[in-house]
Amino acid sequence: MRRRPGGSEPGILAVEGLSLSFGGAVAFAQIDLSVPARQIHAIIGPNGAGKSSLINAITGLYAPQAGCIRIGEERFSRVPAHRLAALGVARTFQNLALFKGLSVLDNVLSGLADAQRAGLAAQILGLPSARSEARAHRARADAVIDLLHLGAVRDRAAGSLPYGLQKRVELARALVARPRLLLLDEPMAGMSATEKAEMSGFILAARESYGTAIVLIEHDIGVVMRLSDRVTVLDHGRRIATGTPAEIQAHPAVIAAYLGEVAGEEGGNAGADVARAA
Repeated sequence: MRRRPGGSEPGILAVEGLSLSFGGAVAFAQIDLSVPARQIHAIIGPNGAGKSSLINAITGLYAPQAGCIRIGEERFSRVPAHRLAALGVARTFQNLALFKGLSVLDNVLSGLADAQRAGLAAQILGLPSARSEARAHRARADAVIDLLHLGAVRDRAAGSLPYGLQKRVELARALVARPRLLLLDEPMAGMSATEKAEMSGFILAARESYGTAIVLIEHDIGVVMRLSDRVTVLDHGRRIATGTPAEIQAHPAVIAAYLGEVAGEEGGNAGADVARAA
């Protein structure tokens, strides 16, 4: 049974009045967002609504012009990207960013690079501290590989795997550090219906196993409505609605925003789904 976060649980992420522009073009403006512990919070909207820009601002790749971001107890006008791991934050990207010539295991282990404490000399000399850390990291990598059912391809080069499995490896690399906040930017893009169902299950398993709060950008409205605890909808850089999946499905502004998409685009198809659900 899915455990939904209660209102008394502390917030992991809060975005307050966040605004970002590129020259004269507004990416998003005055965005407020709150994600409690263990919540799966989806961000959806038509193409160009500002979803990925918001994720990039939360992870420090972009510098907002206004507002602030709170991660745990720390507040930032711009999140220091080099501190993401220390803050307990991990993310994936729209486009695969794997080391394709390395094995699945080595790709997953690379997600622990910031957690490495043994110095280079200790590693070269094989000192006990380095050996102990290597064993601990291997155990973590093996655990997440097993969780995501990647054991059969553990030693294969990541680049040799089908696209859906590569996306799963990327998720494993993000999860291996056991982040308290995970941001997933279109983790199911380009997947078949079967692969999406499998990935949805793995995302839920990650939340249950590690207690991770998850911010999800996803175009497939059916997936969003089945997977999420809360949904925020952006349109032209503005937040037009936040609520439960049922509330979002019935929200007139959400339906109007999606139905305004060009027919045949992913957003347009999603708009029809939202309208039918309402």
